Amino acid sequence: MTRKKPLVVVTRKLPEATETRMRELFDARLNVGDAAMDRAALAAAMAEADVLVPTVTDRIDASLIAEAGGRLKLIANFGNGVDNIDVVAAHRRGIMVTNTPGVLTEDTADMTMGLILAVPRRLVEGAKTVEAGEWRGWSPTWMLGHRLGGKRLGIIGMGRIGSAVARRARAFGLQIHYHNRHRANALLEEELEATFWESLDQMLVRMDIVSVNCPHTPATFHLLSARRLKLMKPSAYIVNTARGEVIDEAALANMLEEGLLAGAGLDVFEHEPAVNPKLLKHPGVVLLPHLGSATLEGRIEMGERVIINIKVFTDGERPPNRVLPTDI
Repeated sequence: MTRKKPLVVVTRKLPEATETRMRELFDARLNVGDAAMDRAALAAAMAEADVLVPTVTDRIDASLIAEAGGRLKLIANFGNGVDNIDVVAAHRRGIMVTNTPGVLTEDTADMTMGLILAVPRRLVEGAKTVEAGEWRGWSPTWMLGHRLGGKRLGIIGMGRIGSAVARRARAFGLQIHYHNRHRANALLEEELEATFWESLDQMLVRMDIVSVNCPHTPATFHLLSARRLKLMKPSAYIVNTARGEVIDEAALANMLEEGLLAGAGLDVFEHEPAVNPKLLKHPGVVLLPHLGSATLEGRIEMGERVIINIKVFTDGERPPNRVLPTDI
């Protein structure tokens, strides 16, 4: 007798290769139009699905999980971060949560390095000048930025992505400093000639560029608060390709407006897709629409990881990328 395929509800449009494979393996309900599901649509999906495949745009909170149907046993997140899912509430309901770690490391690190280059060298500001027809030719004192070599880069979160950023930055001659929950191993520190700071406050005071590469958790919400941002030098830059909630965005915007920071490169925002108007107006700020993992190769790999997690789970085994409350 043919085994019934699990009903898998996918909340956003995924790469064609991923959707095709899902159709082959599962009873997959796809989101062809790619419109983000509202709360009612998510609740309806969770009431009947065996597996839900959400993305960062879906907020799967405790109340939604409490209303989930008895069939829902797996939330296979299409993404590395799981701050969009109440993992504790899911665990209590006996619903497993998985993610897709590792596959977006290099892509996000590339984007981070791009912003580290773009902001001090004023690349976007210069490009806009050319596009607007305002360039009047080369001048020895016009559109001057700052050299990267010899500057201190402070990395907040020396995990996979933070380490990948450090390797790229080291090649550009930046001095590597980092703050992390736990000190990195001695071999990595030696490779990168990295300096560990147990105190984030003490590190921030001394850095020329700060890169945020830590996950968003209750412990990291507004980790860069107004108080901490004020510790940074007025000549310093900040780059964030992690989660917008890690920075107090309103405080950051005010400091940039007041000239208390030199500039910022932001790929993520506290209230996405809304962006603080002060950030939009500032010439020294580079803003990107959450492109950190936006490569075709990376998204296909993420889809493959989701499929593996679902297939292993429905076969009665433990998925390779299970997320437990103790992991967040």
